[in-house]
Parts: sequence; C-alpha cells; structure tokens
Amino acid sequence: MSFDTLGLSPKVLAAVEASGYTTPTPIQTQAIPHVLGRRDVLGIAQTGTGKTASFVLPMLTLLEKGRARARMPRTLILEPTRELAAQVEENFNRYGQNHKLTVALLIGGVSFDDQLKKLDRGADVLIATPGRLLDHFERGKLLLTGVEILVIDEADRMLDMGFIPDIERITKLLPFTRQTLLFSATMPPEIQRLADQFMSQPIRVEASRPASVTKTVSQIWIDADREPAAKRATLRDAIRGATDLTNAIIFCNRKRDVATLARSLQKHGFDAAALHGDMDQRARMQVLDKFRKGELRLLVASDVAARGLDIPAVSHIFNFDVPSHAEDYVHRIGRTGRAGRSGTAVTIATRADSKYVAAIEKLTGEAAARTGAPAASRGADEAETPPREDGGRRRRERRPAREKAPEATTQAESRRQRPAAPRDERPARKDHERRPRGRDADPPVIGMGDHVPEFMLRPVRLPTS
Repeated sequence: MSFDTLGLSPKVLAAVEASGYTTPTPIQTQAIPHVLGRRDVLGIAQTGTGKTASFVLPMLTLLEKGRARARMPRTLILEPTRELAAQVEENFNRYGQNHKLTVALLIGGVSFDDQLKKLDRGADVLIATPGRLLDHFERGKLLLTGVEILVIDEADRMLDMGFIPDIERITKLLPFTRQTLLFSATMPPEIQRLADQFMSQPIRVEASRPASVTKTVSQIWIDADREPAAKRATLRDAIRGATDLTNAIIFCNRKRDVATLARSLQKHGFDAAALHGDMDQRARMQVLDKFRKGELRLLVASDVAARGLDIPAVSHIFNFDVPSHAEDYVHRIGRTGRAGRSGTAVTIATRADSKYVAAIEKLTGEAAARTGAPAASRGADEAETPPREDGGRRRRERRPAREKAPEATTQAESRRQRPAAPRDERPARKDHERRPRGRDADPPVIGMGDHVPEFMLRPVRLPTS
C-alpha cells in the first residue's frame, strides 16, 4: 500500500515524496483514513512506528480549507515534554512545506512575548505543553472556542507526569463538537477511562500489542554491584565491549544521577553529555541537536528522552538504572532499532532491582537472560568498595565485631545464672565510678585543663593608688 491510497491531498503527498517516504507504516495505514473522515481515533502502537505522521498528515489535508483568527487556534496538540512539542513542530514544517499555515509552539523556557506574537497573527496549529497553555489562557491571551481538532499525544506519559487534571481542565474549554485524537504506546486502565470521557465513539487502531518490544532490538542484561562506583565501572566495560557502537543513549532514573554519570564518563575519556529536565530549554535543544548530527557519541538522559524523540540512527541503549515502571523499559529501548534497523539494549541490574525486572518480564512476555557476576558471588577481595570517581569521600567501612574473651563469656554466664538482687539491696554506683559513654576513658578535665589561652597567662599590671 502507498500513501496515494489513503486520501491525502496532492500537496501533502508531494511533501511526503520529497521527504523520501513511499510506504506508510501500519498505524498510518489504519489511522489516516479515519482521521480524514472526521472520526475520533484511539491509536495504540509501540514507539518508533510513525504515530506522529499518522495525525500530522491528515491534519494538513483538513486544514487546507479555512483560516485562523487572532488568538483562536484551529487545532490543538498537547505534548508531555518540550522536546516532543518541538519535534511535532518540525514535522509540520517538513510535511507542510507546500502549505501556508501558521504553527505556534507554546512551551516553557521560551519568552512569552515571542509566543504572543504568533498567537496574535492567528495559529492554524497550536502545539503546547499543558502548563504553558494554561498560563496563556489565564492571562487572557488565548481563546480555545475555535479548536476543531484536539490531539493528545503520548497519553500514558501524560498520566505518569501528572498532567491528567490539566488535560481535564483544558478539554472543558474546548467546543463539544471537536474531533479528538488520542495516541499512546500503552493502554493502562486510566487511559481507557480518559478515552471514554473525552471521546465520542472512537475508532480503536492498534498496530501492535501494547508494550511489545521491537523484534529488531537485542536485549542484554548484566548483573552488577549496587555500589555506584562499581556500577559505573560495569557500564564503562559494557560500552567498551559493545560491537558496532556508533552512538548510544544512557538512561538514569534520577536527574541528579544523570549529571554525575555524565561527569564520570567525561573524566574517563568518553564523549558524553547530560540531558534532563532541570536544564534550560536552549541547552537541552543544543545537546539534542549535537547528538542528532553525530557530534556527540553518548547522551546520558532521564526519561525526558524516552518518549517519542525521533533520533532514528541510535545503535545502542544502556539502562544504567532499571526503570521502576515496566512501560518505561519499552519506551527506552524503543529509541533503538527504529525504521527497520537493528539495535542493542543493555540493562544493568542489581539484586535490589529484582521486582522491577520481574515486572518487565511479565509485561513483555520475555525472560531476561542475565550475564555477569552478581554482587553476592564476588570474592572477599573483590567486594572491597572502590574509591569514588566523583571526588567524594569513601564510605567508612564497618569494623568487625570484637570477639568476646573466654573469661568474659564465663562471667556473663555466671551473672545470668546468679539470681538478681532486689533493687533496694543493690549497691548504688557513685558518680566518680560511672563508666564513661565514649570509647576512651579520659580523666575528667578540671577548669580548662592544659588548654589555657596564652593571653590569660600574661602578667597583669595592677594600677597603683
């Protein structure tokens, strides 16, 4: 099947052909005709299958008729992160090169004034994150009564990031007669409830079973020590031993670990940079742009890079931390093996990650083939904590408990066998006989002891009468 049979306009078909695409993906084949037919669509497909184009292409065809008015966008696309919103804008600019449509991007980290200028000219397509959209609305700079099409992209990610109350509020500001498109890689019960609430008799389009892993991705699991320094050493060995590694994304669960790991890799001579939510928007876009152009080999990121980012030529994925949500594992490794390419996903797991590994195995239906020596099987000489690479102090090693002397044990047993004397008959211990609480039994200090300040030892001249 080709794009010519889907009902797209000649302008859109010309842009698709200029982009080098000839055959639509399964999600595009099933979703595009229903979107063109003005039906609500609930699309489910694994990451990397072309979900973005499945709503961008028909929207361009539908927007060829009509004109936007000032501060009243015709369509609204909600994205969970700034990077995804910027990527959708790039798709509209690429496929809409033959159209004269105005696309406005409302995301955080960018000046309000620049965004207001585009809204004042009239936006045919408004792409926004929920928080910044509500900021503009509360300032009275935006009207949503003219929205014809609403797209909720990466709905499961919206759920994880806590955006559902904002989305419920936004939908109440939109016309009841709108067309709603909801796309997600997984379909938990909460998303199904939202679909029943926001959509009217939606057409369910499912290109693959929810949370399935692409068959072109080879999965490798490595057992490692829980100690951070040893775990980083395991990652470095895995990177050095990886075959055909051109570039890689390394995922961490916490943002502070992203920066620490990036600095550690740089210290050991790796070409690495960090990407997390606490960075300003300009720095985040610069790092992503360098990685896309091949100027950066290793991208250390939080889950901000796990959803929907279109970086087609990623050869390897390294999970430095096992994700606490099994669905995030599918999204992470979906960054490689895209568009029919082969990829490799390496996950470093510790004994503490056993329940997360079990949840991933249950979700994907595949058993994790473990390699490497777990921490419990290491020898005594290998179990010593290595020095920290980030310049911090080494943890104080726990001292072994002292063995009791035989005579002390005998005395203790004799005390247990001896009947306890009544409280009023026990001799009271005097204050000077009390055992000190500290480790060293130092004698009590009288006054200042030997630490008398020098100025107090100087002779004092008394005034003469």
